[in-house]
Amino acid sequence: MTAGLFARYVRLVFATSSRGDDYRQLQDSFEKNAPLIIGGWHGTFMLAPVLIPDPKQFSAVVARHGDAEIIGLALEHFGVKVIRGSGAGGRKKDRGGMFALRMSLRELKAGRSIALTADMPPGPARRAGLGIITIAKMSGRPILPVASVTSRFMVLNTWSRFVVNLPFSKQVLLSGEPISVPKNADKALMEEKRLELETRLTELVTRGHEMVGADPARAAAPQPGDQLKIGLALKTYRGAMRAAQPLARTILKRRAKRGKEDLSRMSERFGRADIWRPDGPLIWFHAASVGETNAVLPMIKTLRTRFPAITILLTSGTVTSAKIAGERLPDGAFHQFIPFDTPVFMQRFLDYWQPDLALLVESEIWPNLVLETAGRKIPLVLLNGIMSGKSYRSWRKRPSMARPIFGRFHLVLVQNQPLQKNFMRLGAPDVRVVGNLKFDAPPPPVDEEKKAEIVQMIDQRPHFLAASTHKGEEEQIIAANQKLATKMSDLLTIIVPRHPERGGEIAALVTAAGLSCVQRSKSEKVWKKTDIYIADTLGEIGNFFSLAKIVFLGGSLVESGGHNPVEVVRLGGVVLTGPHWHNQADSFSALLKGEGACEISSSHELAELAGELMVDAERCQKIVKNAEHIIEEMTGAIERSIEAITPFLPIPQEQKTRAKPRVVKSDHHSGGDVEGETHEA
Repeated sequence: MTAGLFARYVRLVFATSSRGDDYRQLQDSFEKNAPLIIGGWHGTFMLAPVLIPDPKQFSAVVARHGDAEIIGLALEHFGVKVIRGSGAGGRKKDRGGMFALRMSLRELKAGRSIALTADMPPGPARRAGLGIITIAKMSGRPILPVASVTSRFMVLNTWSRFVVNLPFSKQVLLSGEPISVPKNADKALMEEKRLELETRLTELVTRGHEMVGADPARAAAPQPGDQLKIGLALKTYRGAMRAAQPLARTILKRRAKRGKEDLSRMSERFGRADIWRPDGPLIWFHAASVGETNAVLPMIKTLRTRFPAITILLTSGTVTSAKIAGERLPDGAFHQFIPFDTPVFMQRFLDYWQPDLALLVESEIWPNLVLETAGRKIPLVLLNGIMSGKSYRSWRKRPSMARPIFGRFHLVLVQNQPLQKNFMRLGAPDVRVVGNLKFDAPPPPVDEEKKAEIVQMIDQRPHFLAASTHKGEEEQIIAANQKLATKMSDLLTIIVPRHPERGGEIAALVTAAGLSCVQRSKSEKVWKKTDIYIADTLGEIGNFFSLAKIVFLGGSLVESGGHNPVEVVRLGGVVLTGPHWHNQADSFSALLKGEGACEISSSHELAELAGELMVDAERCQKIVKNAEHIIEEMTGAIERSIEAITPFLPIPQEQKTRAKPRVVKSDHHSGGDVEGETHEA
């Protein structure tokens, strides 16, 4: 019944609206080129069944869900054949994409034209996907861009900005030049055709609104920051940070006493710089600490090689990451400490550096940073986006804060599909799955001289490494050492704490357990009776990963979320983890499933497994090979990320076109397969 009412309403709008002769262009295209693939934007096709020539010669692709079923039944009222199925749109559930593809190709081969939308749920709206391009390539039939516009309409608050045309309107039906896709089109050419379709559809819709005297912005896709007013919660936060600003110097000095700040660069924390801003375009990356810095350094190097005219500023918030950046940043890139998140400090920072593009890494979402950057019309992108379940639930409880923050991002690039859904629910308008940058990261650097010194101290003693440990884990590592030492009297356990300044605290725990230890930060040597070696220094993790064959990764026996296993795998170690690895879900899910890592849940299990692996070289070799294969299959995120941000780069269009990325795997990219890119009409 609902579908019948909808069909009658469409006929009412058509009957009461005035039309020019523009629809004849569409008829001419059919006569010359049928069968055709009709492409339009999702949400702008309401009048299509009464405007197309001979609906009985058409098939329309419609999704398999409740709202789409109403549209499908309405189309059948007009004699249009309906193909039910659509791409997954980055979601795991099968929505009949392959069925829709096969049926579309069959209909075209039989001489029937098909209609489907170029964009698809869950969005973003007005962004063409590869599904319609794939059908054109496989069928050899051209795509005809079409736009139907009326002077009077209302726009529903849906992902597609669905347009409801109103009666008693001026009406136009516009079509563009057909777009053909060669059957031998490669990935680069298909992307070119996708952009061509996207551009033509946008131009048609804009021209149509101008012809009928309507405002095209009303029906346009939402832009970052549109109608996102700063509410009471954000105003309160901004006020609190202003009030706390006088305390910044005191806080910095206290942190410096714990080794967490560099007082010689304190001014940077207040938004002041002591180096000149280079002339020309500048891209700003912000990474929280060591892991994020390591993840983004290869991307920075690639961008500097590909676009040498662009200067890169990298900010971070920790002394360790600053040291790594200073050692590993390429020419044309430099580091500064991020200012505290107060309006004044961020304004001062942005006034001086004037970045052309801001790229925040993983979960570095500071309200004043986002608001001040977006307020200057600087494109804002989140790279390698992650969010714990706890953080997501916290943001969801505060929509008045979440939507004005996430809605200001021009683009969010995430590691997997569940994250894509979460960021979209929080208000991000354009979220794409590109994979995990950390899979592409090279291993941490190894200082062969220092490594040789450590190897000499260990002196062939059996050992295992506990790396990036957190408070509450060292006691369990010590207990594992005690248990395993009953079987291996010369055992040495190496602990590399996540925060090196905790070295003294860990040493006290070891002593209280009746064991002996030495600290690397004090240049103490390992002796035959040393039970635990505490490597509490900066920038040496590569040395220890490269010498240890068995590596327990911390943050996983406590609910911290785990740490990146890729660095260990790259340097040939066997990865052990506790059960709390949710922050590294993609990597550990694949590694554990493919027997490329091992999971333990207690100090007892750690001791048992470490002991078994120390005497089973063949098993270790098998695990490492499995891990290397799994990680290699998951690479490619850097190229996909660069491809996604290229439209925002502050360089001429011809340079963007010339800098073609290499062909990369698309296993973890939501836009790569036919199943995920067959769209609904």
